[in-house]
Amino acid sequence: MDRTTPEGDIATLRPPPSSAPAAPQRAVRPPAAVRRDLYDTICRRLVLPHRVGILVLAAMFLLGGGWWARDVASHMSSGGFDMPGSASAQVASIVDAAYPAHDANLVLLVSARHGTVDDEAVATQGRLVTAVVAELPGVTHVASYWKPAPDAPRSPDRRQALVLATVPGSDDDVTRALDRLSPSLEFDRATVSVALGGPGQVYREIADRVEQDLRRAELLAFPLTGLLLLIVFGTPMAAGLPLVMGSVSVVGTVVILRAISILTDVSVYALNLATGLGLGLAIDYALFMVARFRRERASGLDLPDALAATMRTAGRSVTVSGLTVATSLVVLLLFPLDFLKSFAYAGIAVALLAVVNALIVLPALLAMVGPQLERWPLRRRTDPRPSAWGAIAAAAMRHPVAVLASCLAALALLAAPFLHVDLALPDARVLPQDAQSRTVQETLDARFPDVGADPVRVVVPTGSFDARSAPLAAYASALSRTPHVERVDTVTGSYQHGRRVRDPGAWSATHAVGTGALVTVLPDVPSMSTEGERLVVAVRAAPAPFPVRVGGRAAQLVDVKAALADRLPLALGLVAAATLVAMLLMFRALLVPVKAVVLNVVSLSATFGAMVWIFQDGHFSDVLGFTPTGALDVTIPVLMFCMAFGLSMDYEVFLMSSMKEEYDAGASPRDAVVAGLARTGGQVTSLAAIIATVFICFATSGITFIKLMGIGLALAVLLDATLIRGLLAPAAMRLAGAANWWAPRWLRRRE
Repeated sequence: MDRTTPEGDIATLRPPPSSAPAAPQRAVRPPAAVRRDLYDTICRRLVLPHRVGILVLAAMFLLGGGWWARDVASHMSSGGFDMPGSASAQVASIVDAAYPAHDANLVLLVSARHGTVDDEAVATQGRLVTAVVAELPGVTHVASYWKPAPDAPRSPDRRQALVLATVPGSDDDVTRALDRLSPSLEFDRATVSVALGGPGQVYREIADRVEQDLRRAELLAFPLTGLLLLIVFGTPMAAGLPLVMGSVSVVGTVVILRAISILTDVSVYALNLATGLGLGLAIDYALFMVARFRRERASGLDLPDALAATMRTAGRSVTVSGLTVATSLVVLLLFPLDFLKSFAYAGIAVALLAVVNALIVLPALLAMVGPQLERWPLRRRTDPRPSAWGAIAAAAMRHPVAVLASCLAALALLAAPFLHVDLALPDARVLPQDAQSRTVQETLDARFPDVGADPVRVVVPTGSFDARSAPLAAYASALSRTPHVERVDTVTGSYQHGRRVRDPGAWSATHAVGTGALVTVLPDVPSMSTEGERLVVAVRAAPAPFPVRVGGRAAQLVDVKAALADRLPLALGLVAAATLVAMLLMFRALLVPVKAVVLNVVSLSATFGAMVWIFQDGHFSDVLGFTPTGALDVTIPVLMFCMAFGLSMDYEVFLMSSMKEEYDAGASPRDAVVAGLARTGGQVTSLAAIIATVFICFATSGITFIKLMGIGLALAVLLDATLIRGLLAPAAMRLAGAANWWAPRWLRRRE
């Protein structure tokens, strides 16, 4: 089967028939140009006759959908890290309702320009700030240094003091309250400065940054990917089609997110990554389809037959790839966090939208502009030569054991840092250093440690006992002897090292409601640390003479970790099983999908290790512009695994489709690998370079964990498309030989 392609002369990569041993007779499949299937039907009965209508509808969708979803970020949730039903969530709900003085989610840091906070001019402004906050709708409790009896602290140098407020409800309720409050914070700036902080302001600033970062990333991604596409295709028309599909994808993504936000909460953090995923998939699929279409046209097929052949081959691969990406993200629905579920909703819809666009909108565009694809070439076309990837694959297959050993050693070295991974929940440090809420939090940590600390909260339900009884005092005293406890506060007083160091007074009245009580355990270690988690476990295990519930931020981390660990094996198993089934049905071989899953796990392990080395250990933090916290966001490994696993299958499907095509046409197992890589390797590296560029653009975000996701996914894609598919996969397939394509009779495709 001697044919020449734009990617290389495949015939030159095979031994002459006379030099090859006689192969067993097998039925040869008919050429793609004469077969009829679902993709052929879509092409000839839907796309070709209705291409103008399809493009008109796509244009209307771009204009109308873009206008409708223009303010999508304002309809998305700024939280998503709570876990409904957990002990920590129950405690948070109780404290929010019954003990609002201990749940201040708004912090106003008032600083004197001159003098101290006790000077009359400063105190006047402080009381004015307090009054403005107290009149804010929804505020249930306000504590201020300038009340007649101060119940909020001042700094040791008396230059700063606090106004603390509680807004019950969700993170979005707090954000809306802050939106109403901000315009009111116009005071005598010559006397005081007022800065907003607290968890509510952190979430608000993150939401604002996400929206700004998205616009900047899109402005960077389109010209850079356009330049790369121009280099790959060599003609403006061919390069422009993937960009058009990328535009459709971006608008489609925000429309999907806007629609989903009507039905359920969608985390604003999904906006950047879902848009990046949609843009990357759209450009990837368009590049693959356009390259195949050009090859079919170069082989002599007219436009309808070339388009039908493209959809039967590349279109089928795109379908399997998109479904694999969507399936990888479905498992995020298993986890009880809105943050992860938001990515599942958005990612599944975006992946399916990319497939629909690639099978309907893009073919309609090709049907319209196909004859002009080669106009205005930027370089003179030369005679095709074999791809360098074919030579690389051949070299890897000559020394498969050495290549396998060296590649696995390099990947193991990259993966090693993941052995000491530490996981935590995000805090104000995910924001840039100039963010107002981060500056306030750093001031609280340095000058107001009791306010800045994240205590472990123990709730004694109402009706359990007399809130001022001796058992409560004994329980609080016992807790104060727990390692890493600085102090325990409750209605019966304050305790340190088993002794009461402060008698009850007006301050302690806020620790009791009826016959219920609140016990506040102040740690001497950061709450987002291994020691902080151990403290939660110790407090939960401590004997109590009455029922208790233990919460707080450290307890939230413990609960989230437990939930993720509980569901992780099932999630990983479902991803692997779905991938195995999809690839079994596509390639009708047992070893190919098993090899793909194993190599994906190896590749992702290396990526995770590199992310720990960079973002947890802090290497290149100055260059990349983030503050290392000594931990990764607890949800990121799960999210990265699902997204990167699906994206990695893109390249596996594209390469294996090409190899299988060669094998079915009569090539030996070795020659099928070499020829498949020679023909498709250049496309795969182009795909990887483009989607990595997209993710790097989105990694310019000022939010640390979005930066981590962007860089991590870019690295995963580049590793997978080069080291894994270019060297490791050919070496593994060389060792397996003909067993790569073996399948039991029930699985073989019936011709």
